[in-house]
Amino acid sequence: MFSTISLEDRVPAKHLLRKLRSLVDALLASMSAEFEAVYARRGRPSVPPEMLLKALLLQILFSIRSERLLVQAIDDNLLYRWFVGLNIEDKVWDHSTFSANRQRLFNEELARVFFERVKSTAQWVKLTSDEHFSVDGTLIEAWASQKSFKRKDDGHTPTAGRNTEVDFKGQKRSNDTHASTTDPDARLFKKAQGDKSRLCHMGHILMDNRHGLVVDVEITHASGTAERHAALKMLERQKRKARLTVGADKGYDCRVFVQGCRQLGIIPHVAAKAKHSAIDGRSQRHKGYQVSLKVRKRIEEAFGWVKTVGGLAKTKLIGHAKLAGQALMCFAAYNLVRMGSIGGWWDAHHV
Repeated sequence: MFSTISLEDRVPAKHLLRKLRSLVDALLASMSAEFEAVYARRGRPSVPPEMLLKALLLQILFSIRSERLLVQAIDDNLLYRWFVGLNIEDKVWDHSTFSANRQRLFNEELARVFFERVKSTAQWVKLTSDEHFSVDGTLIEAWASQKSFKRKDDGHTPTAGRNTEVDFKGQKRSNDTHASTTDPDARLFKKAQGDKSRLCHMGHILMDNRHGLVVDVEITHASGTAERHAALKMLERQKRKARLTVGADKGYDCRVFVQGCRQLGIIPHVAAKAKHSAIDGRSQRHKGYQVSLKVRKRIEEAFGWVKTVGGLAKTKLIGHAKLAGQALMCFAAYNLVRMGSIGGWWDAHHV
């Protein structure tokens, strides 16, 4: 009894992932020099970086919550095997091998190269502009419990059991005197009055106003001034061919951010506070000011997508370096889906 099965024949000609795979393969082909630098020449065979990156895209697009489940899904699902580049008879990697290779091969630098390739593709087909942007930040919950937030001068005395009872009532805890033993980069922070404090990181994005594509990503410590400093850093990285505008919410209405934008030659379209606003009539009198305040709300769509679909509401990775790589991949996947929706070849309702 003998039969042959072609994965190419099993995937429908009009399947959504066909166009995405052809685009991703073209982007990965342009990254051959970067992959050559990180691929191991000795030791046991590792996961090829191209397959690793495409597997991570599947994890983001289909909301697979762990690498163990991701490897199992690739082994079971013919569609996933075809997308990654495995034949039907190829053995899928062990989940521990996949995790080890991800830590060794997939870093922030490689993720940013892929993100920039996606952005360059969007610029080539003229889906982005170089004039009007919006900026915002969000909290990303850390993979650390409140019990790990201990005094820095604590001797870390061993306790009985793994999950002992801890009473924080009456204790004054702050980031100056305490730190998480699980994730030292996490900070205790809350973004709004009445909200509970949690250990988290802060993610920032710069969005192009033409089609809502993300053009830059930054990960920082969570603090009250992180948003404005990260925004100025991302704006400074933009190649300015014309006078730019940037829309932002009231949290950016401060003298440091407004003056920093004007020093860069950028017009700040920041929502003005009712009192003591740093935005004067020079900005508010233009029609573009009201347009920027309306369009900037689209940035919440990107945050909502990467948190609900991309799994970035609570990161499972420790440290800013790994989190930055995860965030860049999530927003690169968001841009790919957004570009497909604009082009008409991707129906985004299922993700």
